[in-house]
Amino acid sequence: MDAPLADTDAGPPPPPHAARAYAAASANRSLRHQEADVFRRVNLALRRAHHGSEIARARAIADATRLWTAVVDLVRDPDNQLPPPLKGAIASVGLAVQRELRAAAPNLEFVVEVGENLAAGLAAGT
Repeated sequence: MDAPLADTDAGPPPPPHAARAYAAASANRSLRHQEADVFRRVNLALRRAHHGSEIARARAIADATRLWTAVVDLVRDPDNQLPPPLKGAIASVGLAVQRELRAAAPNLEFVVEVGENLAAGLAAGT
């Protein structure tokens, strides 16, 4: 059986002390702040992909798709404690972003703008 190909662009894993430092820094930040950072990172990758290679663009779109799929899944979860109108609004926005990301030529500016708005809302609640 052939071994799977390694992702040559992934680089080496971070050293253990870097992972410990990140974990310590994250422990002092609220969950909402950490969630806002996830949106900021995905948005940054989408912005960079606009001028990057096709591979960078595909990766950024795939990461954004995974993020927005998780968002929609989380607000649809029956155990989610958000108010129903807010869950519906977030799900609606998430589905619109997912449709855009599946388009042949997605409007990444739209996706970034929506992500920035959500990140700002999350950060404001910290």
